[in-house]
Amino acid sequence: MFVVGLTGGIGSGKTAVSDRLRALGIDIIDADVVARQVVEPQTQALLQIQGHFGDDILQADGRLDRARLRRIIFSDPAEKAWLEQLLHPLIRAEVSRQLKNAQSPYALFVSPLLIEAGQTAFCDRVLVVDTAEASQLDRTTIRDKNSVEQVRNIMATQLSRQQRLESATDVIDNSGSMQQLDEAVTALHRKFLAMAEEKRCDGKATQ
Repeated sequence: MFVVGLTGGIGSGKTAVSDRLRALGIDIIDADVVARQVVEPQTQALLQIQGHFGDDILQADGRLDRARLRRIIFSDPAEKAWLEQLLHPLIRAEVSRQLKNAQSPYALFVSPLLIEAGQTAFCDRVLVVDTAEASQLDRTTIRDKNSVEQVRNIMATQLSRQQRLESATDVIDNSGSMQQLDEAVTALHRKFLAMAEEKRCDGKATQ
């Protein structure tokens, strides 16, 4: 399977890009979705999180209070490290399973920590959605109803814009219009289809 890794800073527009590729028939494996799946009620991971952070980390329905957990880990690097040590191996295993089961010409793996967490090992290409930090702040405070300070704290834990761009094989500039975004996504989709076909042909030739 030819895999494109999609990443970008918070509020950069990863979902806007992945939604467009989904509409073009591409299977999407989203690390954030997987991260929720591995902490569903009654999973071992959720029980360990509850044991570590206390019962207050659960909502009334027994599900993880992700907003509360986010506030804790983004204000305490040690707690963030503990959580990542628990969840990253579980997420990696589930991502690998879903990528192997993808049926589209290529798969899109969406992860905000694609580069930081070493998840580029899954990928043939690394697609970065790029936009100005001011736009990230504006979009995220409106979308998530978070304070500017909280969004800045999250951004501070992620790679810098420059570091992310240095790791990219492909970049989408999401500072323009929706039409420009559509055109950029369509052009990259055609490129990835061709690359995926080339990989399949190379694989057959070596069999």
